[in-house]
Amino acid sequence: MSNKNVKIWIWLYNGRILKAICHPKDGIFAIYDEHDNLLIKRTGLTLVQIKKIEVVLTASGVKRMDGHREPFTYL
Repeated sequence: MSNKNVKIWIWLYNGRILKAICHPKDGIFAIYDEHDNLLIKRTGLTLVQIKKIEVVLTASGVKRMDGHREPFTYL
């Protein structure tokens, strides 16, 4: 991953792999399923709102990927 402004989280939900991608500087938060189908997308978020989402994700046990791993080798 070359873009350091992007944060990615991955978790398992009801036997499905879900992925959340966050662009804090652009105010975009999106959730995709294992087939990269867009499930939820929010735009125009402030940095405070994005931080609140990040806190909820980490409190729920969602794993955040570091910037040096490919998504499917992480799992």
